[in-house]
Amino acid sequence: MISGFIMTFISWNSLFAIHIWTPAIFRNWMILPAVTLTLLTCFIFFFFRDPERQFLTEEGVLLSPGDGKIIDIQEVDELSFLAGRCQRITIFLSIFNVHVQRAPISGKVAHRQYYPGKYMLAWNPKASEENEQSSLGIINQEGSVLVRQIAGFIARRIVTYPKKGTEVKIGDRIGIIKFGSRVDLFIPIEWNLLCSIGDKVLGGITIFAHINKRTSNQAESSQA
Repeated sequence: MISGFIMTFISWNSLFAIHIWTPAIFRNWMILPAVTLTLLTCFIFFFFRDPERQFLTEEGVLLSPGDGKIIDIQEVDELSFLAGRCQRITIFLSIFNVHVQRAPISGKVAHRQYYPGKYMLAWNPKASEENEQSSLGIINQEGSVLVRQIAGFIARRIVTYPKKGTEVKIGDRIGIIKFGSRVDLFIPIEWNLLCSIGDKVLGGITIFAHINKRTSNQAESSQA
């Protein structure tokens, strides 16, 4: 599935490429720009691909929010939503990965925040705090998680779909980082991780953790 805006963008580039190829048949100097525009159109179509996926129906699991490679896992303090110590899993997205993000659990969007920051390289440890980013907090009866879309050196556009107060299902599309490069996932410290640094992951497919059930009161208190 590709958004209407992206399809329109690709369509116009395709028409322009066709328009240039027509005279390029008779003018050799126009072949290079025609080839360049054609390759650019193919790359954009490839970059913004959004394949349909079959999601796990198993209960009590946390899925990866995006495609890429895990470059860091550590305990940190997350004060904007989880209000305390938690586990942060960092996923790096190369230009060859699908750049659509998906809900790692089902639940209610209880937090949404945008921060217009810098554009440091995605693997910089400070990128999680200082780069442009959009955070989405999801809560259910088992706990709370925070998905943070982070712009990189090339990425300059973050789109987040769900509004605060809406319900999402595990695997639902929740956003896209256009030419972007990093997603941080913050989860309760007691959840049992099944992933490691260096793992290559798929959004909505790869299991990150088994969820330890908590009471509704504990889950609700984490969003205060």
